[in-house]
Amino acid sequence: MESSEYVPFYQVETVKPYDEVLTELQLAIAENNFRITGHSRVGKVIRERGAKDFPDYDTIQFCNLTYAKTILEINPKAIRFMPCNVITYKIQGKTSVRINLLPTKTDDGQFDRFAVDINKILKNIVDFSVEK
Repeated sequence: MESSEYVPFYQVETVKPYDEVLTELQLAIAENNFRITGHSRVGKVIRERGAKDFPDYDTIQFCNLTYAKTILEINPKAIRFMPCNVITYKIQGKTSVRINLLPTKTDDGQFDRFAVDINKILKNIVDFSVEK
């Protein structure tokens, strides 16, 4: 894997309430056997510090150690893609959910095949969070 490779992402928008999206996102992460390792409520903290009308922005980091072990055995340099990271933000009445995916067109076929499978899971997590 080259350091200049493109890291793809998957993004969807919804009019579903922001807090519902966050709750569903956390549920989907857990139901897919990932553990949340960090959650930064950036927008909320900025509002608490005095910016009363600042919009919502959150980042959630999560990991599955079985998948982590597999990907690191395939290629130790894959550590740069960990943990999984999903962001949510609200702009103009819509909630956006964006997740970083693993690259699938590297010089390592075994990594690429594994990435395709993981990316399906990651997209399903995002899709679940925005479904009504």
